[in-house]
Amino acid sequence: MDDPAPPEVIRRHSLSTRLWHWVTAVSVIILLGSGLMILNAHGQLYWGEYGANYDQPWFKLIWFFDTARVPGWLTIPSTYNLAMARRWHLFFALVLAFALLAYMIVSLLNRHFQRDLRIARSELSRGHLIADFKSHLALRFHDPENPRAYNIFQKLSYAGVIFVLLPLVIFTGLAMSPGMNAAWPWLLDIFGGRQSARSIHFIVTMLLVLFIIVHLALVILAGPLDEVRSMLTGKWRVPREEDA
Repeated sequence: MDDPAPPEVIRRHSLSTRLWHWVTAVSVIILLGSGLMILNAHGQLYWGEYGANYDQPWFKLIWFFDTARVPGWLTIPSTYNLAMARRWHLFFALVLAFALLAYMIVSLLNRHFQRDLRIARSELSRGHLIADFKSHLALRFHDPENPRAYNIFQKLSYAGVIFVLLPLVIFTGLAMSPGMNAAWPWLLDIFGGRQSARSIHFIVTMLLVLFIIVHLALVILAGPLDEVRSMLTGKWRVPREEDA
């Protein structure tokens, strides 16, 4: 009986992609925790320029937490400290923004965007989307003929995060800064006021959280050891068809 062929190993992620992934992952975790602590200072969200206790909010923390505050196990720091939370938030917001900028520049230079994330018109056809969705339901996440290629749902979600959600969360954060309002007053006009920017910032953050949850679920379904190893070393073991 012939021995089974060794698994095919390919290089899937460049060093720049791996570095950006982990820097962003750490930054987002700390930004989420510190952002929730900042939200504790005034757990209501509004539209427009102004917002205060007696204005009509569209969101209240008290709907989710009896104390109208996010519990300490979800926040950074764990005890109420608005000044410290703002320091953490500002520092890692800068880390996130400059890491994204560097990643975009490098990905344009090494053609990562053009090679891996470019969306062909044929991939958006109804038939292609349905076929890819059925493959996902069958837990088949890669193309056996081109295992390095991203599927259409990966391309759409990654493009949405990189080019829409992350820039939005960065610029709405800048719009809430009095210093940036003086330098770039047009930011507030774009988002319809400071409170609108705060609300959009919150909504986009929740969409990023949803992306992270789906992303982690798919990593687990696809094989967490191989997926995490590929993001650490760049090398990915292609699943055999009988294992896929």
